[in-house]
Amino acid sequence: MRILHITAGAGGMYCGSCVRDNALAAELMARGHDTALLPIYTPTLTDEANVSSEEVLFGGISVYLQQHVPLLRKTPALFDRIWDSSAVIKAFAGRGVAVDPRVLGELTVSTLKGEAGFQAKEVGKLLRWFAKEPPFDAVVLPNALLISLAGPIQRQTGARIFCTLQGEDLFLEGLPTPYRDECMALIRAQVKDVDTFVAVSDYYAGFMADYFAIPRAKLAVVPLGINLDGHEPAQAPADRPFTIGYFARVAPEKSLDILAEAYRVLRQEKGLPPSRLEAAGYMAPEQRPYLAQIEGRLREWGLLGEFRYHGTLDRAEKIRFLRSLDVLSVPSRYVEPKGLYLLEALANGIPVVQPRHGSFPEMIGKTGGGLLFEPGNPHALADAILSLWKDRNRARELGARGARGVREHYSVARMADRALEVYSGLPRAVAAAS
Repeated sequence: MRILHITAGAGGMYCGSCVRDNALAAELMARGHDTALLPIYTPTLTDEANVSSEEVLFGGISVYLQQHVPLLRKTPALFDRIWDSSAVIKAFAGRGVAVDPRVLGELTVSTLKGEAGFQAKEVGKLLRWFAKEPPFDAVVLPNALLISLAGPIQRQTGARIFCTLQGEDLFLEGLPTPYRDECMALIRAQVKDVDTFVAVSDYYAGFMADYFAIPRAKLAVVPLGINLDGHEPAQAPADRPFTIGYFARVAPEKSLDILAEAYRVLRQEKGLPPSRLEAAGYMAPEQRPYLAQIEGRLREWGLLGEFRYHGTLDRAEKIRFLRSLDVLSVPSRYVEPKGLYLLEALANGIPVVQPRHGSFPEMIGKTGGGLLFEPGNPHALADAILSLWKDRNRARELGARGARGVREHYSVARMADRALEVYSGLPRAVAAAS
């Protein structure tokens, strides 16, 4: 089977969607499937061997310039070669430019208009790339924000078109109302151009069916999977302070502040002895005040000396970090469709405590590796963590169950098995089906 996965680069950030797309493509390649992984916007950054193409289409610089400089929408594509090179895109992306969705409304609307938008030249470049390639059986878009490519690609190639659903609502809900409404209308109007939408969890399939008005017959679920190489449960040293960890982007929607408040409750109200609160993960420049505010509150509480932010970690550093924990919690306000960090913690035998919403109940239900608490409630979170401190045997058993559960339900091999079922088993949908 010849498969093209398009993946949306996130600049200098380790992006869960990029990691997921790369792991899946690598597994399909290892099985002998003729698979390509094509980045758009920017080169991808993963903490595993990167199997994506060196070529970047729909280059982020060109997309931006064509939005704001009308002349560049009409110039020959040859003219764009300088800023379309992956080296130049990577250099600009590495500067940590803010990508707040509130300022990207016009650009998102234009992109969703596809061949009728300001980025029509980029669509043309992509179609010319397809014209030079042997035919693909399946083309997989990375998210619904690129649904405008579905129709043109299908007309050009005749391939079945799939679209992964893995967190678009967070971006769309951050857009100002006029742009958000127009984006939603554009996406819903183009649902007919996609054969099958592929959600990363049962929760998200149900949510997106209503959110984008997708017929249930056009929805499939391919649960997340992780590459387990290097992930192994490790016994914590007995003399180590109790260590609570956070591993995710540092941003309000991921809610490190709620974990910090729960830590205060544990230390000042629940009798937890001096312990550690360790955090790691990408932080965008615009989120530095958010982290500073959390650190300021910890300082006021006399607990800053028990906190450390480790920054962005590579794969080896990530595994060491996770193994240094007694429990992991990312008390996300955002109702998560994924939660890759949860699987990574469990793969190392670390129990998790997560909000009772989104994909977390099904992931913890399948793995048996953690506890759930009332979303947004730091006292409930503190109680759940305290129960694991008080009963270390229970904590170890949850970690062991989680490690087994990830290997049974959430390996990259299981993800690839299901993806192949979806890509090969569903016929071309007709427009009337929507």
